Amino acid sequence: MPKLLLATSNPGKIREYRFLLDGLGYQITTLTEEGIAKTVTESGNNYEQNARLKAITYAKLSQLTALADDSGLEVDALNGEPGVKSARFAGEAATDAEKVSFLLAKLNGVPWERRTARFKCVIAIASPGSRAKLCYGECHGMIAFEAKGENGFGYDPIFSLPEIGKTMAELPFEIKNQISHRARASQKARQVLQQLHI
Repeated sequence: MPKLLLATSNPGKIREYRFLLDGLGYQITTLTEEGIAKTVTESGNNYEQNARLKAITYAKLSQLTALADDSGLEVDALNGEPGVKSARFAGEAATDAEKVSFLLAKLNGVPWERRTARFKCVIAIASPGSRAKLCYGECHGMIAFEAKGENGFGYDPIFSLPEIGKTMAELPFEIKNQISHRARASQKARQVLQQLHI
């Protein structure tokens, strides 16, 4: 069974990708399991550049097919911020709770109808010596006035889905992974990985 390297050290992402890519005929492995300590700096100006950089670098290092993503939250009232800087928006070492508080403070006084936002995900898949293939996913919602829910990670507690009436963090794991930006990009990634595996 061929190995697929998840090129992330984020435990939330690893858990989701193990679920989203299940049953494809790959043995899913991680940087830690492969003994890879190198950190790739996300120096790109957009999700595509960062995802591609990580996938190609880790495929070369591991000599395995690597899957990397870059994702972010874009808030219309903040002109698309935090976007590509989502992980570092509140500072390099900020916790998820601090990121959420920082974003809510920025939106203080902004009325509900102007709190539109979207999660974006770009997945890059690369084999050693090959160009990366990109897969895209988006999920649209609103930024809630306060954090709700214990599930998920990152900005999930304030990303509200009006059609469901809950935040991403209030959804069961299986439901989130049917509708999230990462789920939508993963559906396309599954097709790419199946073709690689033929």
